[in-house]
Amino acid sequence: MSDDNEDTRRPSTKVVQAGRKAEWTGMPGQPGGIVNPPVWRASTILYDDVAHLRAALSNTHERLFYGRKGTPTAWSLADALTSLEPGAHATALFPSGVAAIACALMGVLRPGDELLMVDSAYDPTRAFCEKVLKPFGVETIYYDPTIGGGIAELCTERTRAIFLESPGSLTFEVQDVPAIVAVAKARDIVTMMDNTWATSLYFQPLQHGVDMAILACTKYIVGHSDVMIGSVTANAATWEMVRSSAQLFGQMTSPDDAWLASRGLRTLGVRLAQHQANALAVAQWLSEQPDVAQVLHPALPGCPGHDLWKRDFTGSSGLFTFVLAGGTDAKADKARAALIDGLVHFGIGYSWGGFESLALPVDPHRYRSATQWKADGLAIRLNIGLEDPADLIADLQAGLMRWRSTM
Repeated sequence: MSDDNEDTRRPSTKVVQAGRKAEWTGMPGQPGGIVNPPVWRASTILYDDVAHLRAALSNTHERLFYGRKGTPTAWSLADALTSLEPGAHATALFPSGVAAIACALMGVLRPGDELLMVDSAYDPTRAFCEKVLKPFGVETIYYDPTIGGGIAELCTERTRAIFLESPGSLTFEVQDVPAIVAVAKARDIVTMMDNTWATSLYFQPLQHGVDMAILACTKYIVGHSDVMIGSVTANAATWEMVRSSAQLFGQMTSPDDAWLASRGLRTLGVRLAQHQANALAVAQWLSEQPDVAQVLHPALPGCPGHDLWKRDFTGSSGLFTFVLAGGTDAKADKARAALIDGLVHFGIGYSWGGFESLALPVDPHRYRSATQWKADGLAIRLNIGLEDPADLIADLQAGLMRWRSTM
């Protein structure tokens, strides 16, 4: 748990300093300490006697008890993530972002409950709702991401939780988080938000009244495309729901993965700033191209949701989508593939948030049920990495030439 309730450090200072308690970086009775908490690998913990074993049962948080309950390696990362969310009580770590989402939902929902799920949610989130929550007896009702305070009309006596993802990771609608939270608080409904796109550096859900902030730390926290890990940072009112769910489902992250995520966290401030600058340069260039019908980047003036982004966020990251001008038929699909296949500086793959740029064909209309997503052409999602944006722009320019020649 964090003791930083009165912490005045700015976020970029916290990512460097947080989670480095003396008891995790030094040895009792010896002066000094190391910079990074070491990797503590453990399953069995040995006790001096039965009395100490029994005493350990009274408090297993940030205390050696059994490997599944964590070691200082994981506690350090959790403590750092908690410190980045003003108003947070504690953070639980998970082996992936999907595991974090699943345990947050299962910690709150019971058979007979209703869940309001944003219609632009990450596809695995939707799959969990349909394939796990539905058989479990929880009804998921999808809502328009732009609904704002109008979500009150969807709330019933059975509504137990509202799930937000802002912006959506395919179509980048920005939600009116304060308006939705106000409705939820008036009705004692738990709110949780997937905040992977902005991270706590550029948007702090708990400070805006959300109960749980969820991160696929696999993305920007790790930053190097080599670790799967997730987190849920909760306020005091909902922390026990998360903690209990994680422990009952046996969810944890390995000490090696936690250590790598902590290592990535230390450079999050400078990496995210560069992702932001590079992505804005590329997005602005794309918005000026005749073969591009639309650029879906919340930080661009004129993009749907820009005013809400400007009001609530302090920055943007490297992920956005652009729509090609030219139809959605088989010929257009072939031309889109030609554009992507010939890219030199972009990999083709899922995930995002790493140092490398990625391009992915996306078809958002396949993942909607409450709303329709229509566009003038086919879409490509870009993860803009840390390469020189001039190289990325030249690569995309050649790609648009392939698009034209194939069309």
